Amino acid sequence: MTREQLIEQFLHKNGWGDAKRSSFPGDASSRSYERLTRGPEKVVLMNAPFKPHKEPYNIAAKLAGSDPNAFICLATALTRRGFSAPNILAADPNNGFILLEDLGADLFSQILANEPEKEKQLYGHAIDCLAALYRSSFSAQLQARGTQWHLRNYDSLALQTEADLFLEWYVPEFGGTVDQNAKEAWYSIWEECFDHLDAYAHGLAHGLALRDFHADNIFWLPNREATSKIGLIDFQDALIAHPSYDLVSLLEDARRDVDLKIVDSLISQFCANAGISDDESFRAAYAVQAAQRNAKILGVFVRLARRDGKKRYLDMIPRVAEHFTRDISHPVLSKLYHWVTNYAPNVLKTNT
Repeated sequence: MTREQLIEQFLHKNGWGDAKRSSFPGDASSRSYERLTRGPEKVVLMNAPFKPHKEPYNIAAKLAGSDPNAFICLATALTRRGFSAPNILAADPNNGFILLEDLGADLFSQILANEPEKEKQLYGHAIDCLAALYRSSFSAQLQARGTQWHLRNYDSLALQTEADLFLEWYVPEFGGTVDQNAKEAWYSIWEECFDHLDAYAHGLAHGLALRDFHADNIFWLPNREATSKIGLIDFQDALIAHPSYDLVSLLEDARRDVDLKIVDSLISQFCANAGISDDESFRAAYAVQAAQRNAKILGVFVRLARRDGKKRYLDMIPRVAEHFTRDISHPVLSKLYHWVTNYAPNVLKTNT
């Protein structure tokens, strides 16, 4: 049976066989999506053919990828706590099909492209949602609809593996060369930096990080209440991480510029609502997490362009390079700034 035949069988079984189907853009993964319309009713079909991760990077970085069990369990856990992840209407995890609530078309990125004056208001609501996520507890072993998923920790191996994409893809792309001594210094510097993300060192408990919380992945749902006004997607790779992770993802967005005039107050708002001291240790951890994430993104974008032929990602590198340059300018990252100056100076110039 072909995959299309399996889809038709799944839709007929769940009462959507006669719906009008229209595809819409997905993300950088192997998943694809279709909007199903039947009169005034709309739902979304996620088509996620599952292949277990075999690449060492994906395993070390703790990526769930297309595993439908991760999405099903995390979506259910989020909705049970009042967050607006899509309700799951039907699922066939063995074949990788999920029918989802349609959250509409009001992505933050699309609203703000037309109404930029709403940025502070919308981002304020997103910050409230992140603070509520941090205050929520999640079991390490999640279960839903006969499936289960183990919620893992964003440990130093995952952090380092992601940061190393900068070394593997970005540096050679822009003419940099790294010898063995430079590599050893790179690893030593990051090991020292990651100490700032130690939960207990700052009296913080790690919380759930959706891991891709930005303006292209969050919806504005004004008719809902409180934190449920924020619609959530693309959270299947969620891990337990330092509370700054999703904050960085939102405020240092690779796809759009966030007004720097509101960033500081949004960080303070998050800390106040999450019950975290907005002190030097948190700001240092924020800088480290931001540098790590942006180093990863710079590497990922080059990899997507060169390995996967998705050259449009190169257009976003200047913005990410600007974020990265600003991050490593924090005093706790002075050694990393020095390393970059010596071995990857182009990143400091890409944004100029």
